[in-house]
Amino acid sequence: MSTTTPVKNGSTNNNASPEKPVRIIKVASCKAMSGKSNLIYHLGAVGKDIYFRIFANDGGGFFSTEWIALSDINEALSKATKDKPITSYLLYRLFKGKSVNTPAFLLAALRNEALVQPLKGKQRTHELMDPDGFLTKTNKLIASTVSLKPTDKPKMAPIKKRVATKTPIKKRITGNAIKKSSATRR
Repeated sequence: MSTTTPVKNGSTNNNASPEKPVRIIKVASCKAMSGKSNLIYHLGAVGKDIYFRIFANDGGGFFSTEWIALSDINEALSKATKDKPITSYLLYRLFKGKSVNTPAFLLAALRNEALVQPLKGKQRTHELMDPDGFLTKTNKLIASTVSLKPTDKPKMAPIKKRVATKTPIKKRITGNAIKKSSATRR
């Protein structure tokens, strides 16, 4: 069974075409820019080229599931200036005629991958970050044989076990007397 999906976008990248399937190398999740919903996105590869796509949104908003080449994303983000920082509007042209939610969802995925970070004191304006860490991890995935299914669950951060601790002494009033007891939190 193939775990690749075709590229369906008007990428300027010559390697992107419907005939070349995208191998899914990472399934991840993040909060939408509004913080009101959770997104699942995929990282994919065609040869050494990296692609992003939004795959699911639990908030009910419409979005496009098309693959977008990282080279096209970089080209769009390069239009940011100090006076006009990165917003989802810069990504809008990548989704011409598609849902207006998708550029903001893609920006949330880029933020989750540490390719952009919010400007201090601003929620929706961002600045570019050094991509070396992202590229190193992603190129290792590309070089590996990993090929995920679109429906694979994103890897979640490990949940730390809570250790039972004593809570502060609680005072209970029983009749006219005050009794002290301690409870254990689980």
